[in-house]
Amino acid sequence: MSLDTELAARAAALDAADDLAQLRERFLLPPDVVYLDGNSLGALPAAVPPVLAEVLHRQWGTDLIRSWNEHAWWQAPLRVGDAVGRLIGAAPGQVVVGDSTSVQLFNALSAAVRLRPGRPLLVVDRDHFPTDRYLAASVARLHALELRALPAAELAAELAAQGERVAAVLAAPVDYRTGRLTDPAALTAAAHRAGALVVWDLCHAAGALPVDLDALGADLAVGCGYKFLCGGPGAPAFLYVAHRHQAGFDHPLTGWNGHADPFEPTAEYHPAQGIARARIGTPPMLSLLALEAALTVFDGVDLTRLRAKSLSLTGFLLDCADVLLAAHGFTTVTPREPERRGSQVALRHPEAYALVQALTARGVIGDMRAPDLLRFGVNALHVSHAEVLRAMTTLREIVCAGAHRPYLTGQRSVVT
Repeated sequence: MSLDTELAARAAALDAADDLAQLRERFLLPPDVVYLDGNSLGALPAAVPPVLAEVLHRQWGTDLIRSWNEHAWWQAPLRVGDAVGRLIGAAPGQVVVGDSTSVQLFNALSAAVRLRPGRPLLVVDRDHFPTDRYLAASVARLHALELRALPAAELAAELAAQGERVAAVLAAPVDYRTGRLTDPAALTAAAHRAGALVVWDLCHAAGALPVDLDALGADLAVGCGYKFLCGGPGAPAFLYVAHRHQAGFDHPLTGWNGHADPFEPTAEYHPAQGIARARIGTPPMLSLLALEAALTVFDGVDLTRLRAKSLSLTGFLLDCADVLLAAHGFTTVTPREPERRGSQVALRHPEAYALVQALTARGVIGDMRAPDLLRFGVNALHVSHAEVLRAMTTLREIVCAGAHRPYLTGQRSVVT
């Protein structure tokens, strides 16, 4: 039996034993497309179009402004926040949804350093998504703090060394480039030993793997709605503020939605009680209600089982890469140990951009990150082992035939 045949037989056996396979029916996926970019934009849940049609034609079109009351638009940021909270281990009343990830990160970081006055140091994961570093630098300038950017592996040691100087640390459990998983419990404990707070960026974790913020003793967390939560392009982000920090949560963007009495506002700002004080301005209702509908794909889903399938898929992808691609200049970047792996796999190749473009042309969608990483985001709600095998087989065919070479020259697309 050839290696290709062995991989095909293994994929078929794994898919036949998959008790989550029926969840694929909850998505509207184009036929003959293998979608492995759920770590950038989640696939469209089947529940979203009818909800949006209802919101457009009846709630907005017919009921107009009355929908703020009659369809509970006003309560949506907290209602959807609790729905997200169930996926990240947050008890009700600790999550709000309604602004972009960047806005939520800025607010969370600013509030964190205000909760630790007199501490001059803000620490950030050097290698995480650039927006995190940019916003941390902005917060540091505004609060006259020193910003220190370090590799994730050095954050705990920095917290121990700097002690009472650290106000807050910004980190992510999943590296957006490599899929490497950081232990959030260990870093949270290290921060608390130093008396600092942690702001967790959950963009690549929420909806992909179990996160138990309350059990971790987490302080604050932020995550987007458009990756593994499948809320659609530009879906609003969420902000988690632990109950114990809410009374002191003092953020810079104090909009009218977060006022204690937004429809009878006082001349000076008085924050609402609880997580409602983290609201800012009028939320993007169409996107917010689309996200609420999208979250129903998780109804009845045990995230522990979802995680097990995710690890099976990413482990199988790594095995396929070993067998099919290692001889063609590809190296694996994502950790092989399951406990150190998120829900994506990154491969390194010097012609990554061209290869991803050629894959897309053949109906296999992933993405790349400069300078040389091919990323494959695996949403276990709808991806199968057979699709993973098709993706790696197609990639081998492309590189062997040189089918990617036309993409080596010419202008690159803006979004890679």
